[in-house]
Amino acid sequence: MRDKAAALAALQARIAPCRRCVEAGLLAAANPVAGARGPANAWLMLIGQAPGRLSVQRGIPFGGPGGVVLDRWLTRAGFPPNYLRSGTYLTALTRCFPGKAASGKGDRAPSPAEIALCRPWLEAEFALIDPRVVLPIGQMAIRAFLGPGLLERFVGEVIERDNRLWVPLPHPSGVSRWLNDPIHQAQVDRALAALSALRERFMPKQWAES
Repeated sequence: MRDKAAALAALQARIAPCRRCVEAGLLAAANPVAGARGPANAWLMLIGQAPGRLSVQRGIPFGGPGGVVLDRWLTRAGFPPNYLRSGTYLTALTRCFPGKAASGKGDRAPSPAEIALCRPWLEAEFALIDPRVVLPIGQMAIRAFLGPGLLERFVGEVIERDNRLWVPLPHPSGVSRWLNDPIHQAQVDRALAALSALRERFMPKQWAES
């Protein structure tokens, strides 16, 4: 475990100064959020789209209101308090704040080129962490791993792929209106029930008894 933690720290140290997107002319400046955060022995990995402004300011993934919602969802699924920060490996498709959307509502979605340049970092994390369960958050993260389709197709399902179990969830951003529909809320309820069953199956004993 100590060697794995050291390897993860070394990987995150390599990610932090990354300037690939800046050098490619895709970003004016890079704001990596220390690669990602979470224990090296995490069985649960959560993948978002990209860090937001508050994540950059606070130096933590999901540092804004969306992180609060995600923590509540895990609590609803029976996880211990603050498991989002203490027991889950948090990462994203890209590591730099992409800036505000041109519309002024929400953040700009990272481009396919940005995602491609950042993908090797994410693959390295997968190889090192080797999570049993992955939560892709939002349509962009879902599409990157599970293929195209509306959220309605994925949320509430457990998908086995690459020897892992994937539990897609919608993005918890207040900008999205997807969660306003009671039908969609019911899909989230099914996803959290499925995640609760996986928690009972995979959570290490010391967490389950805490």
